[in-house]
Amino acid sequence: MKFRWSIASSQPLMAQPLVEQLGVSPLLAQCLLQRGLSDAVAASEFLDPKLKRLADPFLLPNMDAAVRRLVRAREASEAMVIFGDYDVDGVTSTALLTEFLRGLGWRVDYYLPHRLEEGYGLSADGVAHCLEKFPVSLLLAVDCGSTAVEPVQWLKNRGVDVIVLDHHQVSSPAPAVVALVNPQLSQSTPDFRELCSVGLAFKLAHAILKHGRTAGWSEAEACDLRLFLDLVALGTIADLVPLIGENRILAATGLERLNQTRRPGLLALKKVAQINGIIGTYEVGFQLAPRLNAAGRLEDAEEALRLVLADSAVEATPIAERLDSRNRERQEIERGISREVTGAIRARFDPERDFVIVEGQLLWHIGVVGIVASRVLQEFYRPTIILGGEGDNWRGSGRSVEGFDLAAALRECDDLLVRHGGHAMAAGLTIHPDRIDQFRERLNGIAKARLKPEQLKPVLRIDAEAGLDDVGLSRVEELDRLRPTGQANPVVQLVAKNLRIAAVRPPLRMGREQQHVKFRVTDGQTECDVVWWNVGSTRLPDGLFDLAFVPQINEYNGRRSVQLRLLDWRPAG
Repeated sequence: MKFRWSIASSQPLMAQPLVEQLGVSPLLAQCLLQRGLSDAVAASEFLDPKLKRLADPFLLPNMDAAVRRLVRAREASEAMVIFGDYDVDGVTSTALLTEFLRGLGWRVDYYLPHRLEEGYGLSADGVAHCLEKFPVSLLLAVDCGSTAVEPVQWLKNRGVDVIVLDHHQVSSPAPAVVALVNPQLSQSTPDFRELCSVGLAFKLAHAILKHGRTAGWSEAEACDLRLFLDLVALGTIADLVPLIGENRILAATGLERLNQTRRPGLLALKKVAQINGIIGTYEVGFQLAPRLNAAGRLEDAEEALRLVLADSAVEATPIAERLDSRNRERQEIERGISREVTGAIRARFDPERDFVIVEGQLLWHIGVVGIVASRVLQEFYRPTIILGGEGDNWRGSGRSVEGFDLAAALRECDDLLVRHGGHAMAAGLTIHPDRIDQFRERLNGIAKARLKPEQLKPVLRIDAEAGLDDVGLSRVEELDRLRPTGQANPVVQLVAKNLRIAAVRPPLRMGREQQHVKFRVTDGQTECDVVWWNVGSTRLPDGLFDLAFVPQINEYNGRRSVQLRLLDWRPAG
């Protein structure tokens, strides 16, 4: 067993009202209960996300002040700049607002910071370079700025008003901006609190549109906000925010728009990613987003923004091809560092002693250390921080395990760090290299005090026990109503017990390195295909066993059939 199995208890009494009122199967009803949806109305809305259920954007903190200042800029034909961020959320937010505001009559330029030269967010270097390039009197910071007290004051001293549109934690004191539109400031709108910046950009556009239509702007009457939903889906899914509440509505409707998009840049990106079928959360997260991220990870994210804003295939195609090439370069760098890191850790890792992993090397590329940290965590399942850089300050990214708040732990190491920030599960930091050993020792002590041994083995949360006859084609199609899946709405994971490998044919090895395997299982009455990705040399199930799996529909040569994607197995009983 690779995981600690946590099989949800069957709740037939609670499921029955959902079965009767929604007309769904007991299995789907059980899965809805596992996602906290026991009320039939809430469950119905979850299964059928609609744009009309989005809340009034003016309920967001300081939205009214932000709109008023932006309207003043439009009326005065005042030049402004959007200061974004270099990840997909920042790029799509900047693209959405640039296109939207220009379309409604604003004079707008954009600026994205350089990861290596200017660092993250609204940094001192970043705002200085931005103002040098665009000497404006209004700056709209998107996906950053909630902790930029000193850079905002620097801008204010030079007569620049700042609006911040961001979803990250706010510093105390908060920066002295004209309007800080951040759902973290609100306690009464829990759906808003999970929005990422592109969702907030869409809400800001909606608020401006409402104002413009009331004021009789002809441009507002002609504007269709739904055309921006492809960008909203990209940023929301890529930023790994919970796909519930408003995020679910934006992701679901956004994926519909993304599959119909006519944006030359996204069509070119889809082509280089070799996506021929329907785009879902997997295609966004593992094929489109990495290519958009590749520009900002290795060099300058502005190329990704130019792709999204491209007006023609002639303009978009060469940019998409360069991003594809950069993504392959990024993958090579990432694989090289990952091999180096995991090799070093395996040589000295002691699971009884090492509660965290902190590794760093001169010249490890800081653009990929976060991805490497994720890979290391998957193998060793310890809170992991990977550092790289050069000179006096190294920068790093961390990923955590369930039950260990990494951002809070970094606050307890504040005296050892130059700067830090982030969330419970992911954080970033800057440190002098001569303090890394001391930092590792302190962080390990904090983790040792807070983590129990069982928390150092990943949990496999299983929605329900099901027989093979419960996962026929029509049932798996019904379970697809839970899509789009992601954070807070995971894919359906089930367990079937007392199976054995069917004798109809031997297991089939697949892939260039024979790293995948396909076989059939039976419970004595029903048979089904199972696919196990990246099995390597791990032994196959034998005898009677229980199988944890994700039910999927496999389409091949026009034929649709059910296959089970193996997650883990254990001997029966």
